[in-house]
Amino acid sequence: MKRFIPIIAIALTACSQPNKNEKTNFTKGFIAEGKTATVITTAKDTDLRLTKTGEVEFIKTKQAQETENSVFVNPNNTFQTFIGIGGAITDASAEVFAKLSEEKQKELITAYYGKEGNAYSLIRTSIHSCDFSSGSFTYIEEGDKNLETFSIDHDRQYRLPMIKQAIAKAGGFILFYASPWSPPAFMKDNNNMLQGGKLLPEYYDTWARYYAKFINAYEKEGIPVWGITIQNEPMAVQRWESCIYTAEEERDFLKNHLGPILEQEGLGDKNIVVWDHNRDLITHRANTIFDDPEAAKYAWGIGFHWYETWRGGEPMFDNVQKIQEAYPDKKLLFTEGCNEAFDSSKYQYWPNAERYGRSIINDFNRGTVGWTDWNILLDETGGPNHVGNLCFSPIHADTRTDSLIYTPSYYYLGHFSKYIRPGAKRVSTVTSSSFLQSTSFINENGKMATIVMNSSEKTMSYKLYIGANIATSIEIPARAIQTIIF
Repeated sequence: MKRFIPIIAIALTACSQPNKNEKTNFTKGFIAEGKTATVITTAKDTDLRLTKTGEVEFIKTKQAQETENSVFVNPNNTFQTFIGIGGAITDASAEVFAKLSEEKQKELITAYYGKEGNAYSLIRTSIHSCDFSSGSFTYIEEGDKNLETFSIDHDRQYRLPMIKQAIAKAGGFILFYASPWSPPAFMKDNNNMLQGGKLLPEYYDTWARYYAKFINAYEKEGIPVWGITIQNEPMAVQRWESCIYTAEEERDFLKNHLGPILEQEGLGDKNIVVWDHNRDLITHRANTIFDDPEAAKYAWGIGFHWYETWRGGEPMFDNVQKIQEAYPDKKLLFTEGCNEAFDSSKYQYWPNAERYGRSIINDFNRGTVGWTDWNILLDETGGPNHVGNLCFSPIHADTRTDSLIYTPSYYYLGHFSKYIRPGAKRVSTVTSSSFLQSTSFINENGKMATIVMNSSEKTMSYKLYIGANIATSIEIPARAIQTIIF
């Protein structure tokens, strides 16, 4: 059975938070010679899983040397404010959850949302069905142009109960947002929820009112809705639920229909996220929507996924940074990522976890304010998925044996979600080695979390510098991730 290892985090002198564009001398009194930090480690080919591996002491030191591996943290330079890390509660996750015993359900909810677990702080879900549902469905009867039959009764069997348990375990509130995969078939030019197609112009207002009805229905269930994305993957014709919008079509739907109708419905405070697709074409979508003042006023920010690597090549992290530079008043939100091509022999496949670590570090260091995994739970087949698009999740359930399988990805995610809390500010962090990747956040309570990932096959020693001349020496195993709390 999975055991949660208690972590001891030592907090030093609390300090006030700087304003967005302020430089504040944190290091004076924030960290001093003789103070200690706690190191938490997860490493390949060991039993270390979010395990406290020691405490280290900060001392005065000389300038870093070229022969050293160094991580430089400058608390005087802070950036974006963090809103949360979490995953999606899909129909698939909820259906698998319902098959578990009460004991295992409690374990799963605690593992993700409890303070002793990964302490997730956000949830995504779908507006009616997606591929990770047992079949296609909507909240209305087909052909109901006036939405008179709108009902979320379908979600009451599995999805709503799981979401409510998650929110309760998270302390009664969690950032919650939703995304549609396709309008109902009759609203589309291909008369099909699957295989792409486009929303017919005569249904723009109807579809916009559908979002409002969804929000109101979920909030009547006691689930506050933080926001919505306009369309999941609007440039992908998928064999599952999908719908295509050009950049201009999404812009015009937002400014002429969705934005105004949400305001008319008293939902103008809901956050609208555009794009919700990969990093490759994100710049064109941002330019088209954010350069139009009438559309941009309704957009909180832009969402993105990590699947641009399907062509091969490297993740396009720099595209995210270019959006942040061009539109600093718009927020960046990672809305979906998972490891594809499920294979039960690869539950403990370490590169799957390292993909999470690399993406989260690089996305945060380029201005991203929140990060959302895909399904939080799938079964022993990598589903259910009604079109066979089977994938990995950080935790799988073997419904045949009523057991939970924790993959390395779960622990890598925990290195961020447990120790970076909503309201934290990112802190300038740079490494001197290409084998080490790192990011840091300072929480509102004054605790700093620096995450360091070693992607090499060798154990490495490095110095963690806080400011100019205070440092500590730490060893990180090969293929490992660490969180240092101070």
